[in-house]
Amino acid sequence: MNDLIPLVNKLQDVFNTIGSESIDLPQIVVVGSQSSGKSSVLETIVQRDFLPRGNGVVTRRPLVLQLVNTHTGISSMDETSAKNADYAEFLHLPHKQFLDFDEVRKEIESETARVAGQNKAISRTPIHLKIFSKNVLNLTLVDLPGVTKIPVGDQPTDIEKQTRNLILDYIHKPNSVILAVSPANVDLANSDSLKLARQVDPQAKRTIGVLTKLDLMDAGTNALDVLSGRAYPLKLGFVGVVNRSQADIQSNKPMADAFKSETVFFENHPAYRAIAHRCGTTFLAKTLNTILMNHIRDKLPDIKAKLNSLIGQTQQELSSYGDPTFTGKAHRGSMILQLLTRFASDFVAAIDGTSAEISTKELCGGARIYYIFNNIFGSALDSVNPCENLTNQDIRIAIRNSTGPRPSLFVPEIAFELLVKPQIKLLEPPSLRCVELAYEELVKICHTCGRKDLARFPRFHAKLIEVVSDLLRERLGPTSDYVESLIAIQRSYINTNHPDFIGGGGAMSQLERTSQRKKPEVDRTRRVSTVNMTLNGPSSSPVEAGEKSLTNAVSSLSVHPAEKSRERESSTHLHPSSNGITTNGAHSGPNAPNKDMFLNYFFGAQSQRSGGRSSHPENRPAGLSQDVAKEMIMPKTVLDGESLAHDRRHDHMTESDEVSHPIEREDMETQLIRSLITSYFNITRKSIQDLVPKAVMHLLVNFSRESVQTRLVASLYKEELFDDMLQEDDSLSAERAKCKAMLDVFKNAFSIINDAM
Repeated sequence: MNDLIPLVNKLQDVFNTIGSESIDLPQIVVVGSQSSGKSSVLETIVQRDFLPRGNGVVTRRPLVLQLVNTHTGISSMDETSAKNADYAEFLHLPHKQFLDFDEVRKEIESETARVAGQNKAISRTPIHLKIFSKNVLNLTLVDLPGVTKIPVGDQPTDIEKQTRNLILDYIHKPNSVILAVSPANVDLANSDSLKLARQVDPQAKRTIGVLTKLDLMDAGTNALDVLSGRAYPLKLGFVGVVNRSQADIQSNKPMADAFKSETVFFENHPAYRAIAHRCGTTFLAKTLNTILMNHIRDKLPDIKAKLNSLIGQTQQELSSYGDPTFTGKAHRGSMILQLLTRFASDFVAAIDGTSAEISTKELCGGARIYYIFNNIFGSALDSVNPCENLTNQDIRIAIRNSTGPRPSLFVPEIAFELLVKPQIKLLEPPSLRCVELAYEELVKICHTCGRKDLARFPRFHAKLIEVVSDLLRERLGPTSDYVESLIAIQRSYINTNHPDFIGGGGAMSQLERTSQRKKPEVDRTRRVSTVNMTLNGPSSSPVEAGEKSLTNAVSSLSVHPAEKSRERESSTHLHPSSNGITTNGAHSGPNAPNKDMFLNYFFGAQSQRSGGRSSHPENRPAGLSQDVAKEMIMPKTVLDGESLAHDRRHDHMTESDEVSHPIEREDMETQLIRSLITSYFNITRKSIQDLVPKAVMHLLVNFSRESVQTRLVASLYKEELFDDMLQEDDSLSAERAKCKAMLDVFKNAFSIINDAM
């Protein structure tokens, strides 16, 4: 049991040396308000004057004080010094021993000013002090700054908050025993130390109270209720002490005389006489020693389990840094091959989805490539409009240009091919973007492979990434070229015999069904127009009547008598007007076939085109018929008295007006072309959506996946590159050394605890 406290002190020294606070070691934390007597209690326990004194906040850094009894403790001094004198050692001065405790006080002051500054600020960095003496019991105490209320002088404005946070950081640890120091001449209800202790230890299981300044209480009052546990019960109880007064300190009253004065006070006081054996600094030191040993004994199994866990974690961390002995000249080649193979395996596993480190936050690797093919690329193709940037005007002009000077009985196929090829070209940008996204994902996979294994060799890792990136870049060009050729192949031959192509007959049937649905509305509009013309007919002027007679004369002269009879028959049977009246005045009746009316727009012999206009008078605009009649009978210059330049301008305006106001047949032709383009474009889009991912997988993904290891070995397995590639990172070497030191410490501590148990 007596070896437990030195054992914890040794563990604490080791952990502080490597700067680790992984283990919460049992220790006694001294808490109290400013000028409550904390420093006097500690000096009385140590029986030495070694702590700084003064006004305001004197203790501005935590002081970890380890008391080692020289009869049972371990001393680093020679045997002669250990027998003749007490001495102290600081952790930041490991090879220097202090025999004069005034020098210890000065070193504490200078070390505090070095870290915390001169402006009375506090610091969390502790000072570690070890005192060896035959007059002390084995203890580990932590002296913290006293709780202050109001900043004085050049103290920070939030000095109270800083102090409280620092104290709470220490006492909230479950393995800490709280030594709450309170002055007896102040009401216990105002004790800051007990208030802080209750916040972290509400059941008061690990708090021991100390009442100071019992000799300064008002006459007729005592703290017997507090010391007996009736006023404020604590599981570890209260201990009363009487410290040296300020006059005794200034007069350098010996510690032995102070102990005698304290014993006399308790034995002669009428209220404390019965409990004198449970009061005083000597009893407090023994109690703290017993409490700390019992606390260590209770917490030792947990400390052992924690150490066992830390050993496993540290070994795993150390293995991730690699073994430096394996980097010798005899093992360099095998190590290079091992790292190359592991990097290539990680690259392939990331693509196949078999990696051991699969992310649960985002899509990556092969899953991301699948998402690119099916979501991003598919959505991009679906968003392309088959007739994008293709207006009705463009379609009509293409139809007319494809026929040349000849009129057409059918919709020309040349116009369809002329229009559909640029639309197929619209599929090329999203296809090439699909290739780029797949390439970018492969590059991302390359950068995430082998991070832990190759972290110690940054140059080697950079070389690996460079080689794989070059391989991917080499495959990007052929893949993009092949995808472009897929689009060019689709544009090179327009296969109108494709089984899924709607064809001319299907398109006309579809348009016929559409026209059937729209026919009632069109008939109603035309009937209203006919009624309006009938109502407005008598108001026609003589000039209009004369022009109308000229138009009829021109129409009768411009048609051959034989053709006239055939046209009359065709008009009677194939070209009924919208209001049910034929061109020869006979009614077609309600049972006239609608299909004949539809086919008449494309195959009617009477509706011959001349520059996009029907030769029949009723199918021409009224103004245009009048102009033609006038021109045939008499030149415009004679009729209107205008110049020939004006005639040319008028002719140009008439042609433009004709293009911008198409007749109904041209509308039907435009809709037919749009249906054919949409049908063939959808077929091509479906084919491209299937072929592009296959091309990317074959030419880019699978090729890189299968040849990555071969390329790495061919490019990097060269003996002249070994020295450069196997240079370790300096920071990583330092981390490995630190990790190895921690592992040795944990193993040593575990063995010590295991032997003690």
